[in-house]
Amino acid sequence: MQIDLNDLNAFVAVARAEGFREGARASGTSASRLSEAVRRLEAQLGVRLLHRSTRSVVPTEAGQRLIERLGPALTEVAAAVDVVNGFRDRPAGNLKLNVPISAARLALPAIVPAFLAAYPEITLEVVADNSLVDIVASGCDAGIRYEERLEQDMIAIPIGPRVQRFATAASPAYLDRRGRPQHPRDLLSHACLCSRFLGGATSQWEFERDGEQLWVKPTGPLIVQAGTATDLAVDAAIAGTGVIHLFEDWLRPHLDSGALEPILEPWWQQFSGLFLYFSSRRLLPAPLRAFVDFVKASN
Repeated sequence: MQIDLNDLNAFVAVARAEGFREGARASGTSASRLSEAVRRLEAQLGVRLLHRSTRSVVPTEAGQRLIERLGPALTEVAAAVDVVNGFRDRPAGNLKLNVPISAARLALPAIVPAFLAAYPEITLEVVADNSLVDIVASGCDAGIRYEERLEQDMIAIPIGPRVQRFATAASPAYLDRRGRPQHPRDLLSHACLCSRFLGGATSQWEFERDGEQLWVKPTGPLIVQAGTATDLAVDAAIAGTGVIHLFEDWLRPHLDSGALEPILEPWWQQFSGLFLYFSSRRLLPAPLRAFVDFVKASN
């Protein structure tokens, strides 16, 4: 059976994007072209690959099995074609990264503009997502994560600042009104601006001083989804709504301006920085190899 590779790519694009329109945007083609390709593939295979409705497009069981096998195979095909890139003066092509929102906010701005200036023929796509994603299955070339979230079979290199801290702060007006906490347990009587993870759990605030670790379960008038709505919590803190606990670098402009006042600073917890990671089971595409070398030279 002769299957068109373009039809397989079209099916994977639609399945990953969970829609023809979304898949068309992601792959730079039209929804009608993708629909035609998927119908042709289903006709050749004699089995339905996608459940279609007005609201969603999801793989059938057969479609899901095909995606699981196709993802790595198509990645290897792309890597094989990319070998030709090694004969160019400068690498070209697409590079897709899956990163947490904090990395897109705090680490990549110091790297991306200079990288793209050095490699004008590379197109970089950044997917900011706080959930744990299989980068190979999702069609990404590499990801960025903190060390404790790295998978064992991945190659990882440091990227961005090597030490970060969580900072605790509130507006001067709030602290004048409610008092300045002297110990993390004092936060239990304060209005705290909380975050909820995608899994549904609200975050605990962790503090450390002289080897002593403390966890505080904050409560307060506002809960935001971690990452995607964090700026709302920052704005609320500046407005005097309550206490915020967040990456120091995220709050730094407001701490420097005086809009927020640091509290409990001797208790601010330090942790190691981010890592760029990628599969150890495949050859590096030229755009990723260029990015890895650039990051290493920047460290």
